[in-house]
Amino acid sequence: MSQVPLIERRPMPERLPVGLASLHPVLARIYACRGIDSLEQLGRQLKELLPDSQMRGMEAAVQRLVGALERRERILIVGDFDCDGATSTALAVLALRQFGAAEVEYLVPNRFEYGYGLSPEIVEVAATQTPQLIITVDNGISSIEGVARASQLGIDVLVTDHHLPGAQLPAACAIVNPNQPGCEFMAKSTCGVGVIFYVMIALRRVLTERGWFEARDIPPPNLASLLDLVALGTVADVVALERNNRTLVYQGLQRIRAGQARPGLLALIEVAGRRREQLSSTDLGFALAPRLNAAGRLEDMSIGIECLLSEDYDYALDLARTLDDLNRERRGIEQEMQQQALVLLDRLQLDDAALPYGLCLFDPSWHQGVIGILASRIKERVHRPVIAFAPGEEGDIKGSARSISGFHVRDGLDAIAARHPGLIKKFGGHAMAAGLSLSGENLEAFCQAFDAEVRRQLDEQALTQRVLTDGALSADQFTLELAERIREAGPWGHQFPEPRFDGRFRLIQQRIVGHRHLKVVLMEPSSGMALDGIAFNIDTRCWPDQAVTEVEVVYRLDINEFRGQRNLQLMIEQLLPL
Repeated sequence: MSQVPLIERRPMPERLPVGLASLHPVLARIYACRGIDSLEQLGRQLKELLPDSQMRGMEAAVQRLVGALERRERILIVGDFDCDGATSTALAVLALRQFGAAEVEYLVPNRFEYGYGLSPEIVEVAATQTPQLIITVDNGISSIEGVARASQLGIDVLVTDHHLPGAQLPAACAIVNPNQPGCEFMAKSTCGVGVIFYVMIALRRVLTERGWFEARDIPPPNLASLLDLVALGTVADVVALERNNRTLVYQGLQRIRAGQARPGLLALIEVAGRRREQLSSTDLGFALAPRLNAAGRLEDMSIGIECLLSEDYDYALDLARTLDDLNRERRGIEQEMQQQALVLLDRLQLDDAALPYGLCLFDPSWHQGVIGILASRIKERVHRPVIAFAPGEEGDIKGSARSISGFHVRDGLDAIAARHPGLIKKFGGHAMAAGLSLSGENLEAFCQAFDAEVRRQLDEQALTQRVLTDGALSADQFTLELAERIREAGPWGHQFPEPRFDGRFRLIQQRIVGHRHLKVVLMEPSSGMALDGIAFNIDTRCWPDQAVTEVEVVYRLDINEFRGQRNLQLMIEQLLPL
């Protein structure tokens, strides 16, 4: 029950912009299709970053932090259990320690015991460490009750977050969130680690103006040294790579490639089998982030945070290997759950046209920490909003939602909550991803409400999967040089997608490698050129198929490096028989 996507080419401007005339023609075409008219719009220099003064609440946040430093208060960072949360937590701890904070510790709620955010329960745990100030990173904007409880206990809370706020904001001493009402900061897609990075930039400037570092004989910290964490968290959270985020990720990648990264990040690169000197944003998202996320999904995100905080490479490498083991375990659980989900879909005996517009799936054996990935995988197969549920506590179930273009899933849940009071216990998230909890006895009613809400916003045409490409390549453009230029032309990511192309080829060879990957040799028809390609996680029920001799392919240009040899390779995303 997997859709055959429609392959469409991005609309091309009638004329390529003059500001791109110096580039390789394919690269100029790629940029133009993404709204870039000149090289200056790419975003590469730190001086091009938007000013922190545009962020609402920044002045109040900095003043509270200055007071905490001057009074040598105990500061507690409360983070989230995903990669953005881990990098945010590590960055906050590292920066404040560099500023000379007397005592900075962190606390990340265990997702299985406390759930997400600064809940009243996690405030009680935090209070045992007697902090005078709690700083939330990558959470807090919805923590109305948690902030209130902290206030009752005499603990100030500074909220730094990027998630969408509800109708009520927490009564914190300051809130820094580009998505809060009245905030003029234009880069609304800034993620949690980006927000706390901006707070630390503003704090460093005020401390410098006050002579803080000189008076205490502290070397003024170079916060650019933490951009490796910003790059990783930004890519991992799949936020839009608009200009400001591209600058942050580009600068972080440059530091990583130069070896100027945290020991823990370098250790993650090693266990992932990637080359630091050629690391790309794709590597951040698909090789490093899953290993960090695995800790929060299966065990305790503090393993990942300690890896990022470590100053000792050997210790960091031990932690990175633990994260690698957890990621292998996570993949095994995910594959089993995915097979169970496909069986559930088969039992429905529905074709794509008869499936609910908003699809909910539940199995009592599913793992809470992996349902987000499961929802994403099923969404890719059926191209509609999907929520996967797993058992929670005391009869509750917890869901993780993934959406498609055109349906803002967090706002959709808000609309359901308004139409059906009491149906959803808790929810929060973004346009494309959200989390929620509800009573297990309400699952069927919620499934109906979710489907109805999706139907209100999407029509049948919106459920047709479309794959956008940058067109075809001519025979003389299948070169290592172009592959290298595209790699260096990023960073690529959400809403600034890595270039992919389409074309028809003769299928010369096909074989399975590594259990689930299809290795192929394609022939470019006009020249007879043979091209190596690989399709990962192929459906082995369909491939290999020796009866297929011609295919339509959507692919990315890549470089395969093996035993010192570098060869062009097509990374195949769609392989359709003709």
